[in-house]
Amino acid sequence: MPEQLINGARLHVDDVGQGEETILFCHGLLFSGRMFDDQVAALQDRYRCVRLDFRGQGRSEVTRDGYDLDTLAADVIELIESMEIGPCHLVGFSMGGMVGLRVALRRPSLLKSLVLMNTSAEAENPRKRPRFTLLNLAARLFGLKFVAPRIMDLLFSSDFLSAPEHADARQRWTGYVLANDRIGVTRAVRGVVGRSDLLDRIDQIRLPTLIVTSDQDTTTPPARAEAMHRRIKDSRLVRIEGAGHISVAEKPDAVTHRLGEFLGGIQQAEQSSTGRPDRIQPGPN
Repeated sequence: MPEQLINGARLHVDDVGQGEETILFCHGLLFSGRMFDDQVAALQDRYRCVRLDFRGQGRSEVTRDGYDLDTLAADVIELIESMEIGPCHLVGFSMGGMVGLRVALRRPSLLKSLVLMNTSAEAENPRKRPRFTLLNLAARLFGLKFVAPRIMDLLFSSDFLSAPEHADARQRWTGYVLANDRIGVTRAVRGVVGRSDLLDRIDQIRLPTLIVTSDQDTTTPPARAEAMHRRIKDSRLVRIEGAGHISVAEKPDAVTHRLGEFLGGIQQAEQSSTGRPDRIQPGPN
């Protein structure tokens, strides 16, 4: 069913693909599960790929409350349990990565691995909060179309925003933002901006962890990825070159390759330890 009742909220869930293992994709703020279209297309022949739209975003219900990251983590936990897809690989982008960290700390047995893309374990920079508050107010009063140009400036590199060859992609990603409900989005923004700091707790995570950052990400700079990498034991850090915050939009093939390589490595390690024959297909190029 494309709609699941989770913690009292009707959440849109896409469930495609085949394979013994499941990847759960958790999207970033202002978007939906559609932001992983390229990754799902490349991986669904080897993995079951599940995507949810967080409450208030995409095609999910705009609830009155429940937008704090702890509640969103509880939504993900209930979804994993209700769909019986654990332990799964959780891929979290930006806000989705913040939620993923909370799931990993609260219920690590539900996860097989953790992928943190362009995200942070830290609280929001206090100096940025007034800017987000003003953008949020403008979006609520005048609609997302009014603030979309400023949002795009924050999330994408200058090359992506100006180069003619990216015109179709810019239109596609702007459309993802505008498809949201403005009330739901403004509530979601408050949940992200008001998040607590987890940096001193994430050393408790013992899952295989891939951390992805981008060299031109000014929204969540590489230093925040490096801070997580130093604290999560045996985590792997990779940097996507030539991309802003939304790396899955600007460099989808590079992101997909890194993800496929990481997941394939986990399967190979498991098969080596159990003596099973290696049947892993190579990751996407």
